[in-house]
Amino acid sequence: MAENETHSSDTEESTEEEIEPKFKYQRIAHDLKDILNKDVVTACAIHSKFLIFGTFLGRVYLLDHQGNTVNSHLSHSQQEFTHKVAVNQVDIDAKGEYVATCSDDGKVNVIGLFSNENNQTISCGHAIRAAVLDPDPKVSEGKRFIVGDDKLTLYEKNFLKKLKPNILSFAEGHVISVCWNGPFVAWASCLGVRVYDLNEKCSLGLMKWEEPPNARLENFRCNFRWANSNTLLIGWVDTIRICVIRKRNAVEATLKALPGFIVDPISTFQTAFYISGIAPLTSNQLVVLGYPKEKDSNRKALRPVLSVLEYKLNSSEELCTDSLSLRGYQEYSVNDYILGCLNEENRYFIIAPKDIVVATLFDTEDRVQWLIDHRKFEEAMEILSLHGGNILPVARLYINHLLSQKQYDTAGKLCLRVLGKNKALWEEEVFKFVKHNQLRSVSAYLPTSDECKLDPHVYEMVLYEFLKYDVKGFLTLIKEWPSNLYDSSAVINAIHDNFRKQYGNELLEALAILYSYKKEYESALRMYLKLENKDVFDLIRRYDLYGVIHKMIMPLIQVDQERAFQILLDKNKIPPEIVVKQLESNEEYLYMYLDALDKVDSRGTFHWKLVNLYAKYNRSKLLPFLRRSKHYPIQEALDICKSQLLYPEMVYLLGQMGNIVEALNIIIHKIGDMKMAIEFCKEHDDSDLWNLLIDESVDNPDIVTKLLDGIIGYVNPEFLINKIKMGQIIPKLRESLYKLLMDYRLQVNIQQDINKIQLLDYYDTHAQIVRQQHRGMSINYDSICPKCRRNILCKGTIPRSAIIAFQCGHIYHHDCVPGRFIQERCDVCTVNIENCD
Repeated sequence: MAENETHSSDTEESTEEEIEPKFKYQRIAHDLKDILNKDVVTACAIHSKFLIFGTFLGRVYLLDHQGNTVNSHLSHSQQEFTHKVAVNQVDIDAKGEYVATCSDDGKVNVIGLFSNENNQTISCGHAIRAAVLDPDPKVSEGKRFIVGDDKLTLYEKNFLKKLKPNILSFAEGHVISVCWNGPFVAWASCLGVRVYDLNEKCSLGLMKWEEPPNARLENFRCNFRWANSNTLLIGWVDTIRICVIRKRNAVEATLKALPGFIVDPISTFQTAFYISGIAPLTSNQLVVLGYPKEKDSNRKALRPVLSVLEYKLNSSEELCTDSLSLRGYQEYSVNDYILGCLNEENRYFIIAPKDIVVATLFDTEDRVQWLIDHRKFEEAMEILSLHGGNILPVARLYINHLLSQKQYDTAGKLCLRVLGKNKALWEEEVFKFVKHNQLRSVSAYLPTSDECKLDPHVYEMVLYEFLKYDVKGFLTLIKEWPSNLYDSSAVINAIHDNFRKQYGNELLEALAILYSYKKEYESALRMYLKLENKDVFDLIRRYDLYGVIHKMIMPLIQVDQERAFQILLDKNKIPPEIVVKQLESNEEYLYMYLDALDKVDSRGTFHWKLVNLYAKYNRSKLLPFLRRSKHYPIQEALDICKSQLLYPEMVYLLGQMGNIVEALNIIIHKIGDMKMAIEFCKEHDDSDLWNLLIDESVDNPDIVTKLLDGIIGYVNPEFLINKIKMGQIIPKLRESLYKLLMDYRLQVNIQQDINKIQLLDYYDTHAQIVRQQHRGMSINYDSICPKCRRNILCKGTIPRSAIIAFQCGHIYHHDCVPGRFIQERCDVCTVNIENCD
């Protein structure tokens, strides 16, 4: 059997990565085995229906491709067609009806396999190396054949049906090989290769072949193969030549002495081995049966090789080379091997004296199996995808391989890629990860959609493994996975059973999420609060848990004051009374809450508390608060300010209570701010306050100056000046008096200007009224007397009586106004005024 090992050795294995082979091999057995136990194959021909070979004992056998004997005319008359010595060549026609054999006994037999009507036997009297039949399938009777000895002879029947020889060409020495295709016959002699054109009955020229070193060219069989009607493959010694038979071009055709066709070698290259056979594979690829030039340590032959070569212009690339283990290969020479082929089936027959092996191109299934055997799963899946095969079985084997190689993440990705939405397959493959404790590796790829949701137990197993080995990863899955994938109660119990303090934060957060999934929101809130996790606020808003947090207000503020107050200040959700009650034990939090509440709630319910809280925590806000709020008890506020000696606030509160004198005393004696005292007196504009202020300040020269600057318009400056003692030194008195006089003069001027403006306005108003009184009144035909309800004027008539018009706009007939000589008001307007009163 052949071994698919690229460049393999008998004694050591190759460490290089194996190349995917082109062929699979099968040894032919059955009846062939019995034949070869007694005889040796020396020649062989391949047909699509059977194979026929000649042996060393001169016999010819017809077998099917499995090695079974085929019943034919040949088998019934075996003795008749037996050669005396080894068969040199066997050839079969295209229809598989006739076989030609030749031998060194000088005989050539043309045998009908199923009929003996056209059997032919000729005796040449000397060794015959080659005999070939006409390959034309259209010719059924009178088969032509060519025989090669010291010349090339064509045998055909004449009109009398007698066999007539026709010498085509003489050989230099003797004919080594012959290959016939249509009108062209390729043959080799000891000088080289020629192609004979049967139509033009001439040779197309000689291609000389290089003599091998230390050997004779004629000792090597020349291997021919027609790849198609005009392409000839030649493999001889260690050289391969690709030739194309083509018509001569117009320039070449002008030389009448030359044939119409020419043999054009398009590629010539050498191989590392001797050539035992050649056959086409694709348009630019060859299959070559090679015989190694080297010998083993015992000077024995090495295994033959079957090589796939891709040829280019005078060069080639080796794509694949398989070493073949054939029976007795150590004893064989290069000419002992034969390569037969069925081009249309891409099947190649490697024939050795004691063995026949069939090489078949790998099909998709073979390639996939080889790739699987060599753990190239990715390539196998790619081939199946390309040819529309089922990649799932290969993918599952690949998953097993990846797990065995501890490539767990890659195996998880492969599951996602190939298992799709097949729930049963997913569950089956996931349990493989369980055996390796590597559910974590596949967790990121598990299906979680409603279209493909696995059994809850699967997800729970994953979570348990994370809980045991990777708590942070466990928390991540709890956050990412939908809650309907698993039983939350079971996972909660698992957390409690495996709680570890070093992972307390992660486990508490996981519990909070799981409790929220179970709608046990109070438990979830407690977990978040233990963690001081700000997600607690999202939970409250998401599930509207305002009614649950009444007893958790203080911890919420400790987590995040700003976000806690945003929730607490929603008065439609949490009544302020509840919040205040909860915060009474912590005045600082209570202050911050009430301060924030005051900005959004104008009712002032807790302003009485804010007074004390502002006084304690933020005095700068107290006085503005006292000024704007009307919802606190003034006396209590005053007591608080007194207890903490908050004088500005005390001044304001005393002022609001009417104790302006006490307030002024505080300003003068406690605060010591004369400007504030003056402003206070201006605000209340009370003469007693001014007197008190003057009396308290007259002994202080600096204060007197400030008073002189600030009392203009409120107090007669003379009163203050009279209070100043003779000889008392007042700083900047002159400037102050000058300013006082100037201010007084300015006030006098302003007052005079005001009086002028007022007088002018009076005269302008009086003049306007007089003008209005002199203004005429328009009486039209639509005017109606308010008394008699008749038109004042009638068109085309003269008024019967006079008309009386009032400034209010009402017009009467003279006769309709009673007491008209003493009437001062319009009756209509008088009634309206009385009704208003």
